[in-house]
Amino acid sequence: MIYFSGFSLRGESELFADWLVESDYAVAGFSYGAIRALEYALEHWGRLDRVLLFSPAFFQTRSERFRRLQLDAYRRDRESYLHRFLANVAAPAECDLRPYLHPGGTEELERLLSYRWRERDLKALRARGVVIEVFLGEKDRIIDAQGAAEFFTPLATATYRFRHGGHLLRPLLAEESGFARD
Repeated sequence: MIYFSGFSLRGESELFADWLVESDYAVAGFSYGAIRALEYALEHWGRLDRVLLFSPAFFQTRSERFRRLQLDAYRRDRESYLHRFLANVAAPAECDLRPYLHPGGTEELERLLSYRWRERDLKALRARGVVIEVFLGEKDRIIDAQGAAEFFTPLATATYRFRHGGHLLRPLLAEESGFARD
């Protein structure tokens, strides 16, 4: 499996081990890494069976002002921005993401904030027989989880929505781990 990490992270794939598929014909990505996973799948013309998108960086429902504020805050104080960002990525779970921290650059943040997911890309993969699975936490503090669900559900093979999960899909308490499949 090929895995693409989220913005300012590296090695966090172990956090998604319960859902990863061990296969030479699968690609997965978390948040910003979901963008990269999709682009890899679109450019890869060898055998590909499955694309797993964990909390895809979906900001196309956000305003230009929101994007500008994010970039300005990052440029002004990268360390503080990343501290708040990681706290929001982990919420509501109590997960320490510092071991996975690998600060990204302004260009990556700008790219993920301005990326436009396109229906035709997902339809093209489905037409090639690729299974597309999307995983979303309904308590996500990073992306518009409802907007993402509305966009991806009719296009993906399956969309899994974790009722109590955040961006990492993890709830505050293990017993709240229920999810719904669309």
